[in-house]
Amino acid sequence: MRFEGIYTPVVTPHNDDFSINRDKFAEVIEHLISSGVHGLIIAGTTGEYYAQSTEERIELMKLAKQLVKDRLPLIIGTGAIRTEDSIIFAENAKAIGADGLLIATPPYAYPTSREIALHALAIDRAANLPAMLYNYPGRMSVMMDEEVLDRLGRSPNFCAIKESSGDINRVHLLARDYPHIQLSCGMDDQALEFFAWGARSWVCAGSNFAPKAHIALYQACAVEGNFDKGRRIMSAMLPLMSVLEQGGKFVQCIKYGLSIRGIPVGPPRRPLQPLNKDDKRALEQVVRVMDTTIEKIEKETAQ
Repeated sequence: MRFEGIYTPVVTPHNDDFSINRDKFAEVIEHLISSGVHGLIIAGTTGEYYAQSTEERIELMKLAKQLVKDRLPLIIGTGAIRTEDSIIFAENAKAIGADGLLIATPPYAYPTSREIALHALAIDRAANLPAMLYNYPGRMSVMMDEEVLDRLGRSPNFCAIKESSGDINRVHLLARDYPHIQLSCGMDDQALEFFAWGARSWVCAGSNFAPKAHIALYQACAVEGNFDKGRRIMSAMLPLMSVLEQGGKFVQCIKYGLSIRGIPVGPPRRPLQPLNKDDKRALEQVVRVMDTTIEKIEKETAQ
């Protein structure tokens, strides 16, 4: 499988009582497809999988497949502490006709490199689907290092990696030494560098509410090879990225961003709390300026 373009980890809309709002979920899916993103990820961190029951996760992947049909690639996250649980999610993803899996390091357990690899290989044996690895040591505390990648080379299904370490040297390592594993941007403020090093996809939560901006950067860099234009777009997006990453309110910002676009998706599940008024105003301001700036750049470069 080739991962190309913008892959959106879809939010999970909630009612005021924190139950899943299925109608809004369908609205978000349609919004993303009509906006031109290239693939969808269900049960990513942005979807708050960690706050959902097994039954809810399976229901959401089934609903997503019914809504998406075959219009876009549908990737299912298998994140869980126990390998057995990840296998359940992978088997269900296979059963509903998902196109691939997102496989992360089990959180909290602090596994060794060998244990990470065995975890991923067990999921692979159970589902036999294309898989994007998810390296996020900031949340998982451990790195998918060279030993992990070498061990996983036993299966051709491990065809991509979402690199979210923030270490630019990892980008160099992956591009140089693991060219058979597609490099996918997982660190938003390094997107320009990822594209310069050959990344062809970007898994970006901000594309839930700002798909046009993310698509514009991908198009400029990965499709057109116009890095002058890409730098201008990236400069316009950096203030948004700074707001998203400040204060540990990432999911809350993504959800409120959809509200700005006229698609209210409710609160995050506890322990997370909604944004306060100051945070909302700050996000509204950077989105407004970013939209205006990127629209101007697109018009100028189209002449």
